Amino acid sequence: MGTMLDSFRLDGRVALVTGATGGLGAGMAIGLAEAGADVICHDRVAPEATAERVRALGRRAATVVADLSDPAAPAALARAAEAALGPIDLLINNAGTIKRAPAAEHSDEDWDLVLAVDLSSAFRLSREIGKRLIARGAAGKIVNTCSLLSFQGGILVPSYAAAKGGLAQLTKALANEWAQHRINVNGIAPGYMATDNTAPLRADPVRSKQILDRIPAGRWGEPRDVAGTAVFLCSPASDYITGHILVVDGGWLAR
Repeated sequence: MGTMLDSFRLDGRVALVTGATGGLGAGMAIGLAEAGADVICHDRVAPEATAERVRALGRRAATVVADLSDPAAPAALARAAEAALGPIDLLINNAGTIKRAPAAEHSDEDWDLVLAVDLSSAFRLSREIGKRLIARGAAGKIVNTCSLLSFQGGILVPSYAAAKGGLAQLTKALANEWAQHRINVNGIAPGYMATDNTAPLRADPVRSKQILDRIPAGRWGEPRDVAGTAVFLCSPASDYITGHILVVDGGWLAR
């Protein structure tokens, strides 16, 4: 019998992490490797630096490239990932984009792009990995990077709020269907994180102060804050958790 801590290990598991060049994606990829997983790192440009950090931990790593705004990309990505390191056990749908504009001026192009990358590609990639897990009769974990805007509406980001709200509901829908196949589907809703996505907010002294004043923890989150949550939701320790959106926000939603 292993100890409780052993149930957080990911040895022998193969993970695919999308949007793994930097920020939360790189943090989660490295966290999974630290817990024992082999990791396929995806982005629009090969995330070689992240893969090297995975290899430095003694794990296997591969990079795959795909533009997830293309509806055909997820199927090709799933095939490439499997060819690289073998069947996928763990999927983290982390790739995302955001477009800021007042709703009255938010273009169709921006709307379509954000929905394609942040919602539709997550469905298609989950479908590809999910059907493979079911065919293999293998247990698996899918983790979607949701957002505080899965719950709140935000301002100037109507497409992002719609996509992340949809992603939370997709998480529950897939969880309901696939629990019988021992596939857990959960989401992580990061709060305000110090990543490229939030650079404009952090650079704005007024908005930055407004945000920090409302976070009980009193600081921006770091990728490391999300990595442990990803390890937990990918590990046997979370086998009885599915259809849940775990908020990692320094207390923001509690205010």
